[in-house]
Amino acid sequence: MSPRRIFTVPARLAAIAPYVWMVLFFLLPFGFVLKIALSQTAIAQPPYIPVFDLSAGWQAFADALSKLSLDNFRLLASDNIYMLSYLRSLVVAVLSTAILLLISYPVAYGMSRMPLRWQPIAMMLVIVPFWTSFLIRIYAWMNILQHDGLLNSALIALHVIDRPLIWLSTDTAMYLGIVYSYFPFMILPLYATLSKLDSSLLEAAADLGSSRLKTFWLVTFPLSLPGVGAGVLLCFIPIVGEFVIPDLLAGSNRMMIGQMLWLEFFTNKDWPVASSIAIVLLALLLAPLLIYEKLQRRHLDEAH
Repeated sequence: MSPRRIFTVPARLAAIAPYVWMVLFFLLPFGFVLKIALSQTAIAQPPYIPVFDLSAGWQAFADALSKLSLDNFRLLASDNIYMLSYLRSLVVAVLSTAILLLISYPVAYGMSRMPLRWQPIAMMLVIVPFWTSFLIRIYAWMNILQHDGLLNSALIALHVIDRPLIWLSTDTAMYLGIVYSYFPFMILPLYATLSKLDSSLLEAAADLGSSRLKTFWLVTFPLSLPGVGAGVLLCFIPIVGEFVIPDLLAGSNRMMIGQMLWLEFFTNKDWPVASSIAIVLLALLLAPLLIYEKLQRRHLDEAH
């Protein structure tokens, strides 16, 4: 066997591996969820009809296929409670991501300008608290924000307030929990991008008479946009479907779509509606991914 063939076969296998992964772990599960979303709720096991029985022959399969409908998607479009849940999820995700970007960018910028020997330590300080279980950290915030918790006690001791404030079961508590939980996901791509910036570009801008602020906006920030985009996507996408933090820290008056999905799936046992919610949520989340991919391609084309 020639050396060229020895190296070609593994290369081809490596090339098709991502497609195999997508088929097995995305397209097939998506197909099952889509089929359930097109089904009708039933008091049965499984709790939806029709159920495909391949052993019953092609005619039975065709009959079951003809009974699929878009009724569940029409229900989502006609019921304000679902539309408001989607809207609330998008608003919370946008605001939380904006807060994370405003907080994380200066931190990542400062870390990237530290002496090299201190940068790993700074990164470790960001990551170490998140080695603790996610659920335990959210319960810790519940103790901090409760009526007689650490936050109210500290504010009273500092004479900032004269009586305990209500923090728990509010949107403020939810935003605190989200920003705290997703902070490293914004820091990591920003730091990775900022730490690789060519310092000679900043020196050249200074030599040309540019101020530090002008250099930042004209040189540093545009070059860090890939890190900004990656950080925004890493935070925005999971926040839209967030369930645990809103359920434990926010009030129950207005639910996010992740809570609505949980309610339909586990409480109402309405698998078709829950699957429809998941399908629409996936479609909403694909939009920013496609936009980011388009911007990345444009950036690469401009670079070449």
